[in-house]
Amino acid sequence: MNYAMRPKLNRATLVFAAFACSLSAQAADWSDTSIGYRYGTSFAEPVNANAIAKDIISLNHVSGYKYGSNFFNADLLMSDSKDPGGKGASDGAQEVYVVYRHTLDLGKVTGSSYKMGPVRGVGLVAGFDYNTKNDAGYNSKKRMLVAGPSVMLDVPGFLNVALLGLWESNAPYNTVTSVATPRYNYAPHPMVSVTWGIPLAFTDMPLAFEGFASFISEKGKNEFGGDTAPETNVDMQVMYDLSGALGAKPKTFRLGAEYQYWNNKFGNDYTNAYYKGGAQAKTWMVRAEYHF
Repeated sequence: MNYAMRPKLNRATLVFAAFACSLSAQAADWSDTSIGYRYGTSFAEPVNANAIAKDIISLNHVSGYKYGSNFFNADLLMSDSKDPGGKGASDGAQEVYVVYRHTLDLGKVTGSSYKMGPVRGVGLVAGFDYNTKNDAGYNSKKRMLVAGPSVMLDVPGFLNVALLGLWESNAPYNTVTSVATPRYNYAPHPMVSVTWGIPLAFTDMPLAFEGFASFISEKGKNEFGGDTAPETNVDMQVMYDLSGALGAKPKTFRLGAEYQYWNNKFGNDYTNAYYKGGAQAKTWMVRAEYHF
């Protein structure tokens, strides 16, 4: 591990945790806060031919209030040694990835109904992505703002589809070559975002099908002058509520299986030999959650 980097990652995690907890303390019509763990052995990273194992600890908060909803998630991703944490490191990289989204429900704001056919409501989404990682080759420092309209479809649970504009930048540092790249802004580009959480009512078991899918266009040239490629990231899980078996209230303890398909990861073309196959991932994970 790059030990100089680890305190920074830990401090960032604490800051994000405090922020998420402050959200839950605000007045809300409903809220759900959880900590989670997931593990997989076939993660991929661009310019790395290895299948990488990762332990991921998550803090998640979602809440609804008079005019809309908040979503916050912070992941601490810890790689094995096949994704080294800096030049000459014998152990793995660490990464913090944070997502925040706020959805303003136009029906709640205006007092009018936007329900029509399969559409339950219409909203405006705004938020950000933030990450920092201490791997050997790239050391990502991603910053991204997102904004755009969304529709909420009329299904059990929820199914939301948004068309978002993305404004992304990065400032990588290669510990192998000791080359720092000044913060670079990609071209603004669109993303179609689909998020869902649907109970599987056709079974007698307390199961839910959940996840997200992001379809992202190319974003112009990268910071090294190369072309970027359209990106697809689908992450889905089936979760079982085992709270009853443990004598807890419903949706306290959940366990499930998760699958992620990520093509042209971070906009890198997986067919380009330079990326050594690491720009495409097909990853199974086990997932566990405790909800406060």
